This record gives sequence, C-alpha cells and structure tokens, in this order.
Amino acid sequence: MNRKALVAAVALVSLSVAVSGCGSPRPASVSADSAPASPSGAPGGAAAPGPPVLSGAAAAAAGAALPLVPEPSQVAAVGGPGYRLTQQSVIQAVGGPAADGVAGQLAAELDASAGYRLPVRGSAAGAAGGAGVTLRLDPAAGTGPEGYTLVSGPDGVQITATAGAGLFHGAQTLRQLLPARGAGTVAAVRITDRPRYPVRSTELDVARHFFPVPVVEQIIDLLAEYKFNYLHLHLTDDQGWRIEVPGLPRLTGIGASTEVGGGTGGYYTDADYRAIIAYAAARYITVVPEVDLPAHTNAALTAYPDLACAGTAAPRPYTGIGGAKDSLCTSSPGVYTFVDQVVGALAAMTPGPYIDIGGDEAFGLAPRAYDAFMARAAAIVRAHGKQPMAWEEAAAGSAGPALLGAWHPPLQVPAGLAPKIAAAVRGGAQLLLEPADHAYLDQKYAQATRLGLDWAGYVGVPQAYDWDPGTFRQGVPAGSVAGIEAALWTETLSTPQDLQEMLLPRLPALAEVGWTPQQDRVWSSFRLRLAAQAPRWDAQGLAWTRAEGVPWR
Repeated sequence: MNRKALVAAVALVSLSVAVSGCGSPRPASVSADSAPASPSGAPGGAAAPGPPVLSGAAAAAAGAALPLVPEPSQVAAVGGPGYRLTQQSVIQAVGGPAADGVAGQLAAELDASAGYRLPVRGSAAGAAGGAGVTLRLDPAAGTGPEGYTLVSGPDGVQITATAGAGLFHGAQTLRQLLPARGAGTVAAVRITDRPRYPVRSTELDVARHFFPVPVVEQIIDLLAEYKFNYLHLHLTDDQGWRIEVPGLPRLTGIGASTEVGGGTGGYYTDADYRAIIAYAAARYITVVPEVDLPAHTNAALTAYPDLACAGTAAPRPYTGIGGAKDSLCTSSPGVYTFVDQVVGALAAMTPGPYIDIGGDEAFGLAPRAYDAFMARAAAIVRAHGKQPMAWEEAAAGSAGPALLGAWHPPLQVPAGLAPKIAAAVRGGAQLLLEPADHAYLDQKYAQATRLGLDWAGYVGVPQAYDWDPGTFRQGVPAGSVAGIEAALWTETLSTPQDLQEMLLPRLPALAEVGWTPQQDRVWSSFRLRLAAQAPRWDAQGLAWTRAEGVPWR
C-alpha cells in the first residue's frame, strides 16, 4: 500500500474527529522555568490476517495521522468506517475483576470528556450483545504483562490483554482516539502495542516544596494517561521530611515544618501515604518511596541532632536551594538504628518492590565511609523484604542497590564512577536512566523560562525526546537498562500549576522514549502528535508551556 494512501486511510476519520469539538486552545501558561526485567522484545506471535502491520517509518507516518502518544508498537489501517461512540454504547468487561475495574475507570474518564456515562456490563453478566467497547482479559493473548491489542470497526472496539495493566493501557489509547470534548468516532484501526522498557517512572520531589494528596493524585492521573508505571516520591531532603515514621515524632514535627523559601511545609500521615499508593495502584502505577541518605538529611538532623557526629555544628533548619552539606554520622550505631526504623516503617506501608535510599552528593564523607554506609543501608532494605534503589554514586557490585538512578549528564560524570557502574551491572544491578540534560524537568525550557534551574542546560522538547536509553551510557549493555525516569525537582516550583507547566509538554516526550521502539521514534511525527495533545490538556484544566519546536494550534 502506498504510504500516503495508508496515512489517509487511517487519518480520514481519526484525525479530524479526535481533535474536533475542542476549539482553539486557550493561550498556554508561558513557563520559563529545578529489580526489573530486561527490556521487552517485539510482540510475539503472528498478526491476525488483514492489512499489513506497520513499523518503522510507515508506522511513524501513520502515527502522525493518529494523534497517539506514546506511539504504539504496530499500527494497521483497517479500512471502512470506524465506530461511533454514542449514549447507546455499552462498555463490556470480560475476564474477571481486573477487567471490571478498568471498565469502570474508562466509563468515568469518558464521562468527563463526552459528558455522559456509558453503562458497564461486568464479567459476572457474561457475554452480551450490542455495539460498544469490549475490554477482554485473555491469559492466552500473548501481549505480555503491559501489552494489548485494540481493534476498531463499525460494530465496536475490542481491547484484549493478558493482564490488567495492558487492558488499562489500551483504554488510555482509546481515550486518545476520541476527541478531548464530546462524542466521536474511533478510526477503523488495528493496534498491537507493548512497552520497550518495563520501568517508566517519574520522580516527584515533595521535600523542597510539599504537595498534598490531591495534587499528587493529579500527577498520577497524568502519568497514567501517558502509560508511566512508577511514581518515585522524593520524600526527604535538607528542606523537609514528608513521611510519618512511628516512634520518631520530631521528623514530622520539626523536620516537616520547613520548605524552600520558608513556607510551612507539611507531611503525609500513614493514611495519606496509603491513599496515594491505592490511587496509583488502581491505575497500575507502583509507588517507590525515597529517603535520601546519608547526605541531604538536614531536616532529619534538625529533628534529631544526635544523628550528626559529635563536635559538628548544631544543624539548623535549611530553606534555601541546593544542599546544606550536612550528613548522618556513618560511624554511629544509633544512625543504623534510625535507618532500620525508617526503612522498616516504609516497607510496612509500601507494597511495591523498591525502597530508595538516596546516596547522592555526600561530599563530606570519605569514599570508604560512604561505600560502607550505602552497603549497610542496602542490606537493611533487603532485610525488610524490599529491593534497594539508589543514585548511581552508590554503585557497589552485588552488595549494592539493585536499581541505580543514572542522573549525571555525560560531560558531568565524576571520575571513577563509570568503572563502578560497570562493576555493579556485572553484579546484576540495572540502570534507570534519567540524565539531567534530557530528563530533569525542573530545568528551564529556554533562557526566558519563568521557572526552574539551568545547571544541566536548557531542556526543550526536542532535547527531552532525542536520545536513546539503550546506547546512552558507554559500557552499559542495553539489557542492563531497566527503563527511564522523568525527574521533577521542586526548588522553584510551589504550586500545582508550576508542576504542570514544567511537566507539559516534556512528560509525553519522555513517555515515548520509554515506551516506543527506538527505530519507530521520529521527531517529525512526534511533534505533530504532541501538538494534538494540547486540547486534551485544556479540556482537563491543566497548565502547560507553549514550548518551541512544536506546531501548536
């Protein structure tokens, strides 16, 4: 099939309908700005008979017509009319409670956009007739834990997946095939999709500025929309301690009472934290808590000064940008009692596999003392039944963290770190890539950006998009890359709108970096698909930045 003809066939219904009814977007907020499995392979099994499945440049061309982010793994135009969603449509769940849950969420999401709530027939009702959307769990589908197939035609839409996560991701794709506001028609299309990487994470810093539970839930909704599956909460730093720990009340008394700029701070109770976890889990997102150790601990030290070494200056509350340069006393037995108590509390509250113990910028410690502390802290995490995660400075072979956050830009990697990381990878550790010059979304878009920092350089949308995690770090095999992480530090971000302006439009760019096969990612296609997302952000009441390089309407 001629590529232009194929694009036209796919686009005829979807492109005009998917962005129709939205009107012109409002003027955007102008910001100027701070142990997973190996990556999944290509979807297995032969495609069902029908139109040719696309990949590479042809898929990118079709994707430019279908305004989907991230770009699906495979797309095929099916020809003929698509499916018109109306108030008479029904959402049918097949396969058990997970399908029922996704069906209920999809009904609520479509209600918010279309203005009416479709009835849901749960799995207990059995098969039912009538046109609509069918969400089918099938253990034999062969889609992998997060993959799905979506087939649309005049009689309805069917999404099939092996597991609930895949069904949920397929439902998010369906949402993007419909307009941001009002009813619409789903193009006649066959999509087969699964992620490139098993870990697609976003780190949210709630330590520099505290954000209450409803704001975190808003961020979770945004992550789910773009198929992220981890939320990494930076819960402690010099400027504040944000998580309740039984038996250590001063952490959330003195330690939680500050933030950058002298605000009142705040913290999450046990119930708050569990509510965040439950909200994320319902959207197939795993929460990773981080307590930064042994540096970035000034808030803890102001609460419990005995955690500092004798003879050091008494810690004082810190509300600036940067670090206070204080550290736990790594030679004190009481410090390890403290670490065990904190990690034990987090492990009891956290169903996910990881607890992050920080480990960055411990400039005041001798290398041997630092390595010994991080190895002991990692052992404490394992003793509580979790896998330790830490920043890449903590790389230490098989005794170190299982997952390392690789954050240094290539030109800023400290001397001697690369061999440590190579040794850690040989020992079984994996890397979560979040290079600051591509993935730190606290960095300014450009010089005029209102918010953010620029120590890693400006991170515009092309910069966030144009890199390959599989080849980014020399000496690290592609199979040792667990995935990618977007990082949103909040030294200069104090409101929900600030968070949104810095996430959008760069978060979708990183979503595609983590989801879509590298050979199928094409900037010329992505920039068009990204522009088509803006009406959705407007419909959701989100602030966003009209960044350069994208043909915003």
